[in-house]
Amino acid sequence: MNKKRLLSLLAAAVMAAGLLAGCGGNKTPDTPQEPAAPVETETPEPAGDDDEDYTTGDASLDNPRNQDGIGGDELLVISFGTSFNDNRRLTIGAIEETMEKTFPDWSVRRGFTAQIIIDHVQRRDGEVIDNVGQALDRAAANGVKRLVIQPTHLMDGLEYNDVVDEAAQYADAFEAVSIGAPLLTSDEDFQIVARTMAEATQQYNDGKTAICFMGHGTEAASNAIYTKMQQVMDDAGYANCFIGTVEAAPTLDDVLAMVQAGSYERVVLQPMMIVSGDHANNDMAGDDEDTWKSAFEGAGYEVECVLKGLGEYEAIQNLLAAHAQAAIDQLG
Repeated sequence: MNKKRLLSLLAAAVMAAGLLAGCGGNKTPDTPQEPAAPVETETPEPAGDDDEDYTTGDASLDNPRNQDGIGGDELLVISFGTSFNDNRRLTIGAIEETMEKTFPDWSVRRGFTAQIIIDHVQRRDGEVIDNVGQALDRAAANGVKRLVIQPTHLMDGLEYNDVVDEAAQYADAFEAVSIGAPLLTSDEDFQIVARTMAEATQQYNDGKTAICFMGHGTEAASNAIYTKMQQVMDDAGYANCFIGTVEAAPTLDDVLAMVQAGSYERVVLQPMMIVSGDHANNDMAGDDEDTWKSAFEGAGYEVECVLKGLGEYEAIQNLLAAHAQAAIDQLG
């Protein structure tokens, strides 16, 4: 395939993703490395936590989707990843299953961008998950002709653009390549995700409960998705829904101030992330003094934590499948 043609397709994918831009990365498929700035999913666990005193579920129930015999058309689903086994299956795994049902003529495969998570899962559970370079190498070795890459990232940020850059280095390996847009791209995407988040928590709409969603946050300009999501929530009348981040703005203090400005007695915390992984379990729902749970309890609120990632919701799975369909359509 002509390299200029592939780069054009990749550029078209980024332009379609369109709201915000990040920066690039390079291809190191065989060298473990930690992403310089993960964006919206979770921060990798420390390298020495094999003696963790909690269980994350049965890894054997998860399908790593690293099988060969791919065929001529492959749909490669790229995620940041998580070492929380049950939630990996219920979120990333569920998204991949939706892709498989939606596109029965395409072989669905998996790739993670977080090498430290890949290494941890393999060391702890013996499950082997491809990184992006390994997944692309596998596709090339299996004779894939048409490759569609669908990231599960929330935004067109640092991680998403790393995937685009890495795919560009395989310009001559396939006849055609197309990359789907991230979850939050168009105005309609924001409305669908906002409605999904609000409806998932409507059981708490008693006039006394604030619903606080915790995103990751990033230093890139794409962090603006969180402010936009708050505006979409406000415009849709979800007055008790508040958006914050772990690493950027709006901060925990910002969210706490918004809640305190109302007459709420109770707070429900839920991740605004594809998975409910390290950040959700520790930074949000953990018992340390600097967690979201502790901060709201310290402010006098009754707190409930809902450890459910966005990837568990059918509407989110279908939205990512729609983005994959658009990428397939780009192939012509």
